[in-house]
Amino acid sequence: MPEVIRVTGAREHNLKNISVEIPRDKLVVITGLSGSGKSSLAFDTIYAEGQRRYVESLSSYARQFLGTMDKPDVDQIEGLSPAISIDQKSTSRNPRSTVATVTEIYDYLRLLYARIGVPHCPIDGLEVQRRTPQDIIDAILKYEDGKRLMILAPIVKDKKGEFAHIPEQYRRLGFARARVDGVVYALDEFPDLKKNIKHTIEIVVDRIAMSADMASRVTQSVEQALDLGGGIVEVLNVDDEKTDIFSQRYACVNHPNEEIPELEPRLFSFNAPQGACPVCTGLGSRLEVDPDLVFNPSLTIAEGAVRPYNRVNSDAWYMKRLAEVAKAHRFSLQVPVSQLSPDNLEKVLYGTGNQKYTVNLGSGRSYESTYEGVIPNLERRHKETDSEFMRRDIERFMRDRKCYTCKGARLKPVVLAVTVHGMNSSA
Repeated sequence: MPEVIRVTGAREHNLKNISVEIPRDKLVVITGLSGSGKSSLAFDTIYAEGQRRYVESLSSYARQFLGTMDKPDVDQIEGLSPAISIDQKSTSRNPRSTVATVTEIYDYLRLLYARIGVPHCPIDGLEVQRRTPQDIIDAILKYEDGKRLMILAPIVKDKKGEFAHIPEQYRRLGFARARVDGVVYALDEFPDLKKNIKHTIEIVVDRIAMSADMASRVTQSVEQALDLGGGIVEVLNVDDEKTDIFSQRYACVNHPNEEIPELEPRLFSFNAPQGACPVCTGLGSRLEVDPDLVFNPSLTIAEGAVRPYNRVNSDAWYMKRLAEVAKAHRFSLQVPVSQLSPDNLEKVLYGTGNQKYTVNLGSGRSYESTYEGVIPNLERRHKETDSEFMRRDIERFMRDRKCYTCKGARLKPVVLAVTVHGMNSSA
């Protein structure tokens, strides 16, 4: 392998018969005045020739999908390898843009991890492998005798549509029942589904009560279900409504219900729902209510220490509930917040669960209500409101913090558990 990239007689654009040697495997910066030929040397000469040679090494079929660059005006270039270029682009203020996405390097990374990434269980970190049909059959045969099971083949998973074709299609294949959104129907009584709502549909392949002589029947049912379900079979315990999922795809031996999807490029994109962290939706951070912004510690709650609730008219209802909480748990709203015990402060901030309180509305009227807490209440209202004014008002008590689920990596835990040489795609 040569130690340098040797360019001889470069005349592209305004280059004047330039010859230069550039060391390989080094970070090299080309500097100069505007118009001196920096980009002409880096992009239009060196990169153009490397890209042209790479494309010419591919089949004619592959070349038709790739844009080719013209041969640069240069006598000779030695020591070149296939290369990618980072185009000069204006910066973006979009929080979903990073250096890797703007320069399109991340597209190559996503493809790399989809092709050679090694998946691991996101819970215990063990490398996962695909299950064979016999592995699945053996696992089902370990169920206790007498267990009533349904062998299900998932054919629709959280997709919108009416799916009116399904009853006739699977009736012809000899099946009689389907489970639609958790309810079992005869195919003759298949429900009318709303096309703008997501549905989950499984075909009931078999209904069995486990016993020692069920091996042959289980084997046949599992093979049918795997064929219909694209390599996935679900086993529903009829008595407790619990479902175990078995897959010929990747699965952890210790956590078989942890779904590990097939590796594909979009799975590694934090701008796609398939890969984005479900908590921060791929931003890496999220707005959270900050207790330090909620309280004025020098005031009592009665004096307005809870800043979001100190507006007399609009938030009187919340204060009435808070007064009942204080009465029930024997703490005072007349002492400074700084003097409340940690336990009572926790109740004010995060609520008291399902415990109910009777709130006096006046004129002999009362109302039973739970107390959800200042922070859950603000976060819920911020999420549900359609009012931009209210959203901005609540954001006065919030800070932008690193997502606690993905730790700022933007991707789902199951995606971050895929590694190449021990590193995930956010490393």
